[in-house]
Amino acid sequence: MPAKKETILLFDINETVLDLRSLRPKFQAVFADEGLTDTWFAMLLHASTVSVVTALRTDFATLAKVVLEALAAKRGVSLSAGQVSDLLGAFASLLPHDDIKPALTRLQAAGFRCIAFSTSSRELISKQISNAGLSDYFDELISVEQAGTFKPDHKAYHFAATQLQSEPAHLRLIAAHDWDTHGAVSAGLKAAYVNRFQTLYNPLFRETDITGTGMVDVADRIIATDA
Repeated sequence: MPAKKETILLFDINETVLDLRSLRPKFQAVFADEGLTDTWFAMLLHASTVSVVTALRTDFATLAKVVLEALAAKRGVSLSAGQVSDLLGAFASLLPHDDIKPALTRLQAAGFRCIAFSTSSRELISKQISNAGLSDYFDELISVEQAGTFKPDHKAYHFAATQLQSEPAHLRLIAAHDWDTHGAVSAGLKAAYVNRFQTLYNPLFRETDITGTGMVDVADRIIATDA
């Protein structure tokens, strides 16, 4: 067994590890527009950020339901309780991106601790990781919900450091969202950006020292940098 590395890796889950495109058939069936999958998730992230800024105490599941109902109202769609349950329930069964298992295997072999780190509840993270067949690839699960906040609040990242009995400088967040990597770097962590969507990294945000177009590429760069 390789010696454990000082740097601990925190993996954002939704969109970074798990592919939201799994939800598109559900949104197509209800809204006749699979593209609203991305709209709903963007609205959800916006609502969580507003909650942080205004100190609104809520949880990710509640926000997900409220935002889904707001989206339906905007589109003139009347959702039944069964449709709401079906759409939100599918969030627990997202498929992993194809590059996740190969990348995590490399990182584990190199001696890194890999932590699932999400704004979802611990119960939902557990279901997501199990249903995606990734239980053997993560050493621990950490829910930001336990800290009573959401990313990119500094408290979220510092909560992870406390849970892992580590210093923020010894943690590296891996995410496909520039606002998340910006939040982590601003909180004193290292970060790696996975540019899954081939988008411009916000030039106003704090930069990461590692960037790649896929998770295997990013994993190789982490091994070269933090080994």
